[in-house]
Amino acid sequence: MKILGIVNVTPDSFSDGGLHFQTQQAVDHALRLEDEGAHILDIGGESTRPGAPTVPDDQELTRVLPVIEALAGRVEATLSIDTRKPKVVQAAVAAGAGLWNDVTALRYAEESVEVAAKLGCDVALMHMLGEPGTMQQDPTYSDVVSEVKEFLEERMATCEQAGIARDRLIIDPGIGFGKTLDHNLALFRELETFTDLGVRTLLGASRKRFIAALDRASDAADRVGGSLAAALRGAQAGFTHVRVHDVAATRQALAVASAIGEAADA
Repeated sequence: MKILGIVNVTPDSFSDGGLHFQTQQAVDHALRLEDEGAHILDIGGESTRPGAPTVPDDQELTRVLPVIEALAGRVEATLSIDTRKPKVVQAAVAAGAGLWNDVTALRYAEESVEVAAKLGCDVALMHMLGEPGTMQQDPTYSDVVSEVKEFLEERMATCEQAGIARDRLIIDPGIGFGKTLDHNLALFRELETFTDLGVRTLLGASRKRFIAALDRASDAADRVGGSLAAALRGAQAGFTHVRVHDVAATRQALAVASAIGEAADA
């Protein structure tokens, strides 16, 4: 399972907003995450927490480009750009990013799919109901698992029709993005539904508020145990990628779980 280490170059992300807002802080954090075992460094300059405002393209670029440029050629980890915006991803890929992680599944701009096809980078497509500013305002589904699956299948088909090969795609059911606690739990129980779609899969549940809802009220940084449980459930379901804040703890948990499973199969 590949680990995406989160590098938020933002003042307002839900867990670590402001901690790595300056370029050198973000670069140092990224280098630390790679040393802890991150295979991919996911760099974002716009928070997508519930209620987050949109950041102008140029401001987002000012945040992320210096970080990507400083890391490109210096790290072995793949650089990922966490953005909705074609202008931002084009500059990021030119600077050295190899993955576009898009919470809107290439729906934010009319040209997003075309841009992804031309860039040739890998693309992570995530399900989100609505947009960050409104996604947690009474999200409703008839059947959350089937609706999320159908959405991702449609986005995959749209990408393939535009010339984006399946082996460039990664799908993400979008834990916490327009979902209640019950919706999130339903998705976790049926994660195999998404691994059955035949492309790489990404789980992003690190430090999210559903963990506190299942345990006790806590700050995001105190939700590591629940984050590890989520990552292990993803590994059990066959997910290929996990996006986390706590890389070292996740690496260790996955290594032990893998060894236990191998021993049990022996």
